Amino acid sequence: MQTGFDLPPPGAAAREHSDRLRGLVEARIAASGGFLSFADYMDAVLYSPGLGYYSAGARKFGAAGDFVTAPELGSVFARCLARLAGGALRQLGGGLILEVGGGSGALAAELLLALRDAPPERYLMLDVSGDLRERQRQAIAARVPELLHRVTWLDALPADPWQGVLLANEVLDALPVERFRIGPDTVEQLGVQAAAGQLAWAARPAPASLAAALRNLEAQLGEPFAAGYTSEIGLRQADWLQALLASLARGLALFIDYGGTRREVYHPGRREGTLACHYCHRQHADPFFLPGLQDLTAWVDFSAVARAAADGGFDVAAYATQAHVLLASGILDDLNAGVGAADPARLLEVQEVQRLLLPGEMGERFKVLAVTRGFSPAFPLALRDLRDRL
Repeated sequence: MQTGFDLPPPGAAAREHSDRLRGLVEARIAASGGFLSFADYMDAVLYSPGLGYYSAGARKFGAAGDFVTAPELGSVFARCLARLAGGALRQLGGGLILEVGGGSGALAAELLLALRDAPPERYLMLDVSGDLRERQRQAIAARVPELLHRVTWLDALPADPWQGVLLANEVLDALPVERFRIGPDTVEQLGVQAAAGQLAWAARPAPASLAAALRNLEAQLGEPFAAGYTSEIGLRQADWLQALLASLARGLALFIDYGGTRREVYHPGRREGTLACHYCHRQHADPFFLPGLQDLTAWVDFSAVARAAADGGFDVAAYATQAHVLLASGILDDLNAGVGAADPARLLEVQEVQRLLLPGEMGERFKVLAVTRGFSPAFPLALRDLRDRL
């Protein structure tokens, strides 16, 4: 496997874990006639029970993991979201918070701490990993033990209607996507084959559902893809999103991720797509490197997310860069209150704010989509709204 990067080798136990998952993938390839769609491959290596990247026990977040999310930088991000969530809960007259994909629990712990004086009725956490659930429990118990009794871990989406706030930070980018390539006369579906003891790319004519989705996408873009253009499309995203939102009877949902509008994601100059692999804080382009030990992601098409939410009965309340949302939620107020403080904690907080806001860091690369049902926020969601670009 050539990655083009000097990636650190795993330990013996980690490699054995990856080999077991590779064996599972190879069995699925054989059962599928020698070809596995990339969406099915991505689902297997990320979510297979006990083996997938997000289902097993290896550390994923923070300095000791493979990547750093905004909540891992410190408490500022969570305090900003707490202001938005707290404002929504007050306006609603109470309610729940549901966090999807809670990671290490850093966001939940700091957000509950910020809302300690007016906490949600319940804080629900939906996560596929038992190991992550335990880490989340420990993080919350360490920061705000008096509110641990309000936290409930879910095995499935809520069945009963509820009101409140839904939070999904860096969740959409890890949903399985199909990968496609435009040929001179046909459209190819890219998938996975087992060849010479290795996993490798394979191609076949796109099935009808994928071809139709791509024709629809080209119609929305107003021009066809050029021959050789390769990218990804989330065919399962709309159903997943609508199932997630179905029980939110009244309230606000925030989706925070890297990505852009449809025209940005499928820009003609982005001929190789947006698929990225993350391993030990290195980004590379080989999705077959150590399956189960690395994260696979693709840019979020927020135009498609907004359309799916609207089709599910939600209003698109805002679409903005992360910087403009955090500025609207008072991120600079905390710093202004600490002007003159020279303690190391304050300096670290300044650095955190810079990473959250600067265009070259997370400020513009990450976007926020806010959708609502039966609720119109009486507080600003963003300094600058980009809904007209969706």
